[in-house]
Amino acid sequence: MKVRAFTGKLADLLPRPLDPIRSIKLKLAILMVCSGGVAFAFFNFTIGWLPPRTTITAIVLALITSQILAHGMTRPLREMTTAARAMARGDYTRRIRATTRDEVGELAHAFNQMAADLDIADQQRRELIANVSHELRTPITALNGVLENLVDGVAEPDPETLRTALAQTERLGLLVTDLLDLSRIDAGAFPLDREEFDLELLLDEVAAEAEVMAAAVGRGVRFLVDVQPPAPSVVADRGRLHQVVLNLLDNAARHGPAGGKVHVWAEARKDDVVIEVRDEGPGIPAGERDRVFERFTRGERAGGGGTGLGLAIARWVVDLHGGSISVVAPEQLAPGEPQGGRIRVVLPIR
Repeated sequence: MKVRAFTGKLADLLPRPLDPIRSIKLKLAILMVCSGGVAFAFFNFTIGWLPPRTTITAIVLALITSQILAHGMTRPLREMTTAARAMARGDYTRRIRATTRDEVGELAHAFNQMAADLDIADQQRRELIANVSHELRTPITALNGVLENLVDGVAEPDPETLRTALAQTERLGLLVTDLLDLSRIDAGAFPLDREEFDLELLLDEVAAEAEVMAAAVGRGVRFLVDVQPPAPSVVADRGRLHQVVLNLLDNAARHGPAGGKVHVWAEARKDDVVIEVRDEGPGIPAGERDRVFERFTRGERAGGGGTGLGLAIARWVVDLHGGSISVVAPEQLAPGEPQGGRIRVVLPIR
């Protein structure tokens, strides 16, 4: 390491007389001429006179050969320059043809990977703006309609009308909270405040809160909690785990039948704890089992009122705890077990 650092410092101190020249092919030509001239001067000094015609012919042939060979070396660099200028205009689709295995080839492969990553990031940015605009427009339009009816005297400010307006403002607040959480996640500022607490007590609290939320939107879903063994203690961020379970229960209530049941089952094992939420709906199709944890993915019930961010945040929180979250496929169930949408969370118990 010390030798490499010394070599790097020495290279920084050496002069760079060819830096003003803008063409690498011209630099190679100058390099060939200078090195050939030094070699011929050395031979002339040591062995005497050299034939001028032979010397000039050798230098010309060396220049022509260097230009032919340098064309393949510099073409990827020219393509990178063109692609970089296209990226500055927002075009991330250009790729570099990399066939060499040298440093230029490695640079071209790295450039292509960077372009692909930027293309994906730009697409996600566009989708995020479109989805956020859509999610904000829906409750704002509904709230605007309620307020216009109140102002015009079409509707009376009775409890039912005010409850509708309150539900839309709560939906806006939930969306803003979820977006703030996602911004903290993307910025890496998502700290965990770990503490030891009773898991069964937490699940009972979340189930009671989810039942009130389901009743407010007219779903009438009942939540059943089963924890084995009773009153297990875990070490985790209680507030964030509360958020994860509440998002899972809210998702299950929206995708299950109205007036149905949502089962919350937990089991404390030797090294981890398993929390499973099951609804009585049709289940999650095989093609959507991985996508449900992506942002703004809400499955078939797009009009169910969810923001499409709850499961994405749940996955991030579980990952921060060192656990895992996944959809339980029907083939993973034992014979005779009830079907429905199932999501399982596995967290380290300590």
